[in-house]
Amino acid sequence: MRIGVVAPARPVSREGSLRMAAFMALTYPDHDIVFHPQCYFEAGHFAGTDAQRAAAFLEFANDPGFDAIWFARGGYGSNRILDTVMPRLNAAAGRKTYMGFSDMGFLLGALYARRIGHPVHASMASSLGKNDTGEAAGWALGWLIDKDRRALEPSLADGRPAAAFNLAILTSMIGTPWLPDLTDHVLMIEEVDEPLYRIDRMLFQMAHATQLKGIAGVRLGAVSAVVDNGNDFGETIEQIIARWCRDMKVPYLGRAEIGHVELNRVVPFGVA
Repeated sequence: MRIGVVAPARPVSREGSLRMAAFMALTYPDHDIVFHPQCYFEAGHFAGTDAQRAAAFLEFANDPGFDAIWFARGGYGSNRILDTVMPRLNAAAGRKTYMGFSDMGFLLGALYARRIGHPVHASMASSLGKNDTGEAAGWALGWLIDKDRRALEPSLADGRPAAAFNLAILTSMIGTPWLPDLTDHVLMIEEVDEPLYRIDRMLFQMAHATQLKGIAGVRLGAVSAVVDNGNDFGETIEQIIARWCRDMKVPYLGRAEIGHVELNRVVPFGVA
C-alpha cells in the first residue's frame, strides 16, 4: 500500500513526519508513506494558502498511485477548501480510503455525503508522540493496511452503520450541503478544549437539527481537556448528553473509545 499524507488544515513539523515514517518502517516495512511538501507550508494559521492546500489534496487524491490519504493534522481549515476540491475529484479518488478526525470531519463528511471513497474516523499522521504513544497510530494503520477488526470501536460489532465527528465540526456542518444523510446510523461524537456550557449549546443544535432526524442513536466519545466553566455547571457530561438525546428522541447508547485521547479507535463511515 502507498499512503499519501496531506495537511488540509494546519502544518506539521518535519520531526513529526520523520517520526511517523520511522514508525511505518518498523511496523509495515513493505508499505510506503509519502508526505506532500505542502504539509510543511505556513500561511498564517494554515498549512499554506487555501489554494495550496486544495491543490495538494487534489494531487494526491486524484493520483492512482496512492491507495489511501492519511490526513496530517487537524486544527482548523479543511472546510475552506470543500467548494474547490469536491467537484474535481476523479475516479481514482473514489477508490481511496481517507483517514483522520477532528477538523478533518469536514472532508470525511463531505466525501461520505457524495459516496466518494471510504472515509474513516481515526488518528492522524501527526499524532505519534503527542497524545499517542503509538497505540492509536498502530490501530489506524492496522485497519488501513490489514483491515484488522481489533482496531475498531468495539460497539461496531453490532453491524449497524456509524459515523463519527468532533461535535464542533458536526454542528458547523448542520444546515450545509456537506453534512451526509445519517439516517439509521449510530452517531458518535467527541470534543476537546470546550467548557460544558458550550458543549451543552452544541448539543442543543445537534438535538434539534432537522438533517439529523432518523439517526439510530448517539454514542459519546472522550470529552477531554474540558475548559473551566467559571462555576459549577450543575450536570455531568453524561447527564448532559442523556438529556439532549431525550429531546432528540433517540437512544443514548453509551460511550465510544474515540476522541483527542491516547486511544482513538477506528470508525469507518457506514458499515465496517
